Amino acid sequence: MDSVSTSAQARSFRESLLERIDRPGWKKFAVAMVALGLAFVLAVYSSVFAQRGYVLVTGLFASAALLLSGWVAITVVPYLARRTRLEWLRVSIDYRLTKEGSLFIGLILVLSIAGLNTGNNLLYLILSSMLAAILMSGILSLAVLSGVELEVLLPDHVFARRPVPARIHLQNDKRRIPSFSVTVSSASKAVERIAPQPKRWWRKSVRVAKEAPLDLRILRQALYFPFLPGGKAVARTVELEFPRRGLYREDAFFLSTRFPFGFLEKALRLPVSRDLWVYPAVEPTEEFYEILPMLSGELEAFQKGRGHDLYSIRDMLPTDSARHVDWKASARTRTPKVREFAREDERRLQLILDPRIGPPQPSMLSLFEAAVEFCACLAWHFYEVDAQLEFRCGEFHTPAARAGETIYDILQHLAAVQPSAELPVAPPEGPQENVFRIVCTALPRGSVPTMLWSRSYFISFDTLKQPEAIRRQTDEKNLAMR
Repeated sequence: MDSVSTSAQARSFRESLLERIDRPGWKKFAVAMVALGLAFVLAVYSSVFAQRGYVLVTGLFASAALLLSGWVAITVVPYLARRTRLEWLRVSIDYRLTKEGSLFIGLILVLSIAGLNTGNNLLYLILSSMLAAILMSGILSLAVLSGVELEVLLPDHVFARRPVPARIHLQNDKRRIPSFSVTVSSASKAVERIAPQPKRWWRKSVRVAKEAPLDLRILRQALYFPFLPGGKAVARTVELEFPRRGLYREDAFFLSTRFPFGFLEKALRLPVSRDLWVYPAVEPTEEFYEILPMLSGELEAFQKGRGHDLYSIRDMLPTDSARHVDWKASARTRTPKVREFAREDERRLQLILDPRIGPPQPSMLSLFEAAVEFCACLAWHFYEVDAQLEFRCGEFHTPAARAGETIYDILQHLAAVQPSAELPVAPPEGPQENVFRIVCTALPRGSVPTMLWSRSYFISFDTLKQPEAIRRQTDEKNLAMR
C-alpha cells in the first residue's frame, strides 16, 4: 500500500509539473538556440574562408549568420519576452553595510595590498574566499527574503493609552527552503525627538527644545522571526499602545535580514498598507470623577421635574391603576378618568462639543484635547448605562438612539475632530424640549444666555482642570433656579 501511494504521489507531482511547463515557450526557445548555434558555426567558417581568401564564400556564410541572428532577434526574443514574468524586476531591495561588513571589507583591502606587494598565492586564495563569502551572503539573504508574505491583523477598536494586541503573520511560500533571521519593521521613518542641548559654561544661550511631532507609525518596534519553515506560516503577537487619538497609518513594511554572515543587511519593501483609527482615551480621570456626581444630580433633577409632565386625560380602562385616577375630572364628567403622563423613554441626552476655540494657542489646544477626552468618557459612560444619546459636534450629528448603536461613530468623530479658529459663540438651541443637554464649549463663565443656561449643563474648557470651579458654578446655578 505504501509503494502504491508513493507512486501515485510521484505521478501526481509529475503531472502538476508538466502542467506548469510552458511547452510552446520552451519549443520556441529551443528553436532559437539551434538557430543561434548554427549562426555561430557559420560565423566561424566565414572567418576561416576569409583567412584563405575566398571572398564570395565568406560573404555568403557571414550573411547567413547575420540573417539567422536577426531572425531570432525579431521573432523569438519578443515572443519570449511577452511570456516571461517580470515581477522580480520590480522588487526593491535596500542594502546597508553593517559594522561587521565594514571591518570585513577593510580586512579585504589589507590582504589585497599585502598580496600585491608580496605576490604570495596563499593571500590571493584567502582573498578570493573572502570575496566569495560576500557574494554568497548576498545570494543567500536574497533567497531568505524572497517568497515571504506578510499579513498584519489589527483590532477593530483601539483607545489611546490602552494596550491592545495585534497579530503579525509571516507565510513562507517556498515549499522546501526555509528562511532564517527575518525582522519585520515599519517602512515609515521614525520621528526623532529633539532633546534640549545640555547647558555649558561657554554657551551664552541654550536652544529651547521644540515639541516633537507625533509619531504616526502603527508598528513602533521591530519583530524578530528566527526561523520560518518552508511552506508554513509563523505568527507573533505584539502589544500596541498609542499616546493620543488620531489616524495612524503604515504605507508599507520592511522585511530585513543579516543572514548568513551579518556583513550586509538587506531590506525588502512590502506594499502592505494599514490604517488605524485610535479613539480618545476613555479611562476616567480625576476631573471626570469630580464632575460626574454633579452632572448626575443635574440629570436626576431634570428627569424628576420632567418625568411627571401631564400628557393627556382619558377614559379609564380595566387595566389602569386606581392611583392614576383624576378625581376632579371624573366628578365633573361623571365618568372615570385617568391621567396619562409622558413616557420615560422620550427623555433623551444630548452631548454637544463646540470645536470653536478662536485663535489657536498652545494652552487652548491642550484644553481642547482635554475636552475631547472628557466627551469620550461621557459618551462611554452613557454607553455603559445603556442611555439614549444624541451627539452633535459642528456639522456632525448622530440621531437619538441607544448609545450602543452610535458609540463607535461618536468615538471615531472624536478621534478625527480638529479645533476651529472661529470665535466661540453660544451653541444653537435644539427644537426638542424634553432633552437634557451637556455642552462642552470654550465660552468663558457668565457668557452663556440665561435661556440656554436653564436648560443645559455647560462645561467650559478652562474648568476641566478646575473641579472646584465647576462645583461652584453648579451651586450658583442651583441657587438661581430656587
